[in-house]
Amino acid sequence: MQKINILIVDDREENIIALQALIQRNDVNIISTTSPNDALKLAWENNISIALIDVQMPEIDGFELVEMLKSNPRTKDILVIFVTAISKETKYAVKGLTSGAVDYLYKPLDPYVTAAKVDAFVQLAKAQAEVQQKNEELANFAVVVNNSADIICSVDSKSYRILMVSPSVEEILGYKPSEFLEKKIGDFVIKEDRDKFLSDLIVIFKNDQSSGTLEARIKDFHNEVVWVKCRVASKSGTYFFNISDISQQKEYESELIKAKNEAINAKKVKEVFLANMSHELRTPINGIIGISNLLGNTPLDPQQKEMIRLLETSSQSLLGVVNDILDISKIESGKFSIVRKEINIKELLKSVTDILRFKADEKLIKLVLDIDSNVPNYIVADGLRLNQILMNLLGNAIKFTENGQVTLKVIAKNQQSDAVDISFSVIDSGIGISAKGMERIFESYEQAEDDTTSKYGGTGLGLTIVKKLAELKGGNIKVTSDLGKGSTFTFTNKFKIENSLSNFVINFNTKLSSLKGISVLVAEDNLVSQFMLNKILKSWEIDTETVDTGLKVLERLNQRDFDVILMDTHMPDMGGYETTKKIRTEFKGKKKEVKIISLSAAVLEEDKQAAINAGMNDVLAKPFVPGDLHRVISKVLAI
Repeated sequence: MQKINILIVDDREENIIALQALIQRNDVNIISTTSPNDALKLAWENNISIALIDVQMPEIDGFELVEMLKSNPRTKDILVIFVTAISKETKYAVKGLTSGAVDYLYKPLDPYVTAAKVDAFVQLAKAQAEVQQKNEELANFAVVVNNSADIICSVDSKSYRILMVSPSVEEILGYKPSEFLEKKIGDFVIKEDRDKFLSDLIVIFKNDQSSGTLEARIKDFHNEVVWVKCRVASKSGTYFFNISDISQQKEYESELIKAKNEAINAKKVKEVFLANMSHELRTPINGIIGISNLLGNTPLDPQQKEMIRLLETSSQSLLGVVNDILDISKIESGKFSIVRKEINIKELLKSVTDILRFKADEKLIKLVLDIDSNVPNYIVADGLRLNQILMNLLGNAIKFTENGQVTLKVIAKNQQSDAVDISFSVIDSGIGISAKGMERIFESYEQAEDDTTSKYGGTGLGLTIVKKLAELKGGNIKVTSDLGKGSTFTFTNKFKIENSLSNFVINFNTKLSSLKGISVLVAEDNLVSQFMLNKILKSWEIDTETVDTGLKVLERLNQRDFDVILMDTHMPDMGGYETTKKIRTEFKGKKKEVKIISLSAAVLEEDKQAAINAGMNDVLAKPFVPGDLHRVISKVLAI
């Protein structure tokens, strides 16, 4: 609590000093003056609780000063003690008390009496200040209650009868306060919510909680239902309610829940559509790539070889479009993940430029790979996604360049012992990008210019995917361009350096080895895929059989053992997941432990995880090249 202010008024300085010495204490603040006029000013400016005033003073005596203090509303409540050396006769005491004083101190001052009286009045002043504070709080509370937008009421905790209610009850519920009083609070809650409302109210205070919150529907004066939130506190056998109308909030919540459910359903529909589209598109592409690969290994004349090359190019372009559509969908749905492992960065860069070099050659464009000497051989990165970024950037550069050259320049910066910043710049001498086009080139389904699609083709997704992949990898991509002269796209990212593989050499031209002695059951309903798989497997001297449904897989497995089952996930009668679960639960011994590889055209991570959860040993996504299939079979059989 704040200190009590005491004013001492005496025309003699020595008297003030003596009195100060007698009454000085930690809980008081003493203000003094020898001038009655100054005393009036000090009393006005400071919150004075007690005044010790000398009776005999020149110009204005103590009686006159007190009368002036008492006549002012701001100073009328000061407790005045007269300090006097004149007679103790009754008439003087009456005159002092009549003017507004509460007591006398007589000179010469008795130290004990003086200290005792001042202490008594200090305690009285403190009590008065506390009462005044409480009164102000009550007045403020009354203002809050009477003007509250919420209903504020008190309720007896035993009978649940309403003891007091704020005027806002009429505005919110249409009841006059008198119509609300003495009713039970539960009577206003609709029948369906009443039991829960009362039981929840009991639970709040059963566990010694001081307060809690309830929601319920109540009926207003017009018998309309209103959603309310009740904040409840308890004290001395009384519940104190603050009741808010939340009908509009509940309506919003209902709309949000409805919108959320619609969004979830739409998302499920989209995911099912993507899975089906992936299967329907990637399965035939797998057949095209596989058969063209098989044809490429047969005796062909130069014209036929060129046709095979064009077939492979077209199928890869089609696969690129499908991948773009599926990847952007996965990224937007948050189901895209980055998988980092050790890669030979220089081999990856050479592979990317080698793949695209024929496109550059067709347009008589020079394709240059410029790798800075300080770029490390091995880094930890998602090679597939880095390849995707560079393929998109280089493919775009070649597409929009009519003459000159396209350069992939790779520079290492800020190299440390275990990490390095690497920038990949694709520089072209093509058509360039206008200022307006620069604003939207990274947006989905957008091209730099409105007529770009008709002139050059494309989905408008490549750069969007590049930007999103760059961000997912923790890097950034920037572009500079000069319209009509060319553009530069630069992707920069920090990579961990893999020093343990610095002397490791990979032979990329190793011929696929024979897998003679292995038996494989091919479960695939697509005839082209059946033909392609059997051709590839027999070229490795594998013993193969083929079925086209899950039920036939179970029948054939009952008749003989297989080392591996290549299981398509989508088949009539019974799909790959269900078939695998039956093998893992209903068969025994070697048949139960047969290695199962999922041949799936689905690309979502949950599809791959579903295959593993069903009991499959590995997943090979369509389309794939023979080397991928050889590697996975060797991996599951540990050979």
